[in-house]
Amino acid sequence: MCPMPNAYLDVGIQSRMNRIISPKDNRVVMLAVDHPYFQGPTTGLKDMSTTIKTLLPYCDCLMTTRGAVRANIAPEDVGSKPIMLRVSGGNSVLFEELSDEKLTVTIKEAIRMDAAGVAVSVYVGAANQQQTIMNLTDMINQADEYGIPVLAVTAVGKNMARDLRYLALASRICQDAGARIIKTYYCDEFSKLVDSVAPTPVVVAGGKYSSPPDAMKMAYDSIQAGAVGVDFGRNIFQDENPIGMIKAINAIVHGNHTVKEALDIYNACLPGARKLE
Repeated sequence: MCPMPNAYLDVGIQSRMNRIISPKDNRVVMLAVDHPYFQGPTTGLKDMSTTIKTLLPYCDCLMTTRGAVRANIAPEDVGSKPIMLRVSGGNSVLFEELSDEKLTVTIKEAIRMDAAGVAVSVYVGAANQQQTIMNLTDMINQADEYGIPVLAVTAVGKNMARDLRYLALASRICQDAGARIIKTYYCDEFSKLVDSVAPTPVVVAGGKYSSPPDAMKMAYDSIQAGAVGVDFGRNIFQDENPIGMIKAINAIVHGNHTVKEALDIYNACLPGARKLE
């Protein structure tokens, strides 16, 4: 007897999830270039067209904004990599309370732009916690109708601890709201966070620029603890050797390389390396 197909499999969402996270190894290297939506001109993204053109071949998925897609992706590169489209925002670094976000892009616009997924920030524990959770649930309700997965970003305010207790709490709330992917920060005992939201895939945010060894160790430790990948931005496009850096991160995520092996790849790319503006 032939096995019955999974009657509950959402083919549209699974198809897009397969574009975002490779079904071959269940891993992903996302390149985050959505920072200007609240930071404005950002080092490494001031000439975003060049940054995207330079790094796009080495990432699996590009996390970016509507304006960046329209203005900075070359016509010949459109469709070459899936887009994780940021659809929440509404505040800037000029204000203390970054959590005052709302939905800024409609699901129909995301469909028109051929987004593989959409991303919403959630500020658990912040002044506008309820508003951002409702942003997430509202977008999930809309996106599910069209088979588009929603990535929830467990955003962290200036005074919030990046520890297991907080990040696991925020991640589980996002999962229960219906997020298909969780983006959060690495912390001690990270495997417990991954277990707390299993089987929902978890990707790790890079945060502020650190150093190649530190960023590579974070990526390595994240994968070892059960993350499906990383969504790094500043640790790649602000590095003096951006191509070497993204190649090294790829080797860790997809090739199971050690930090030492990844550093060898990074160093091999140093001759002729150019920093991005």
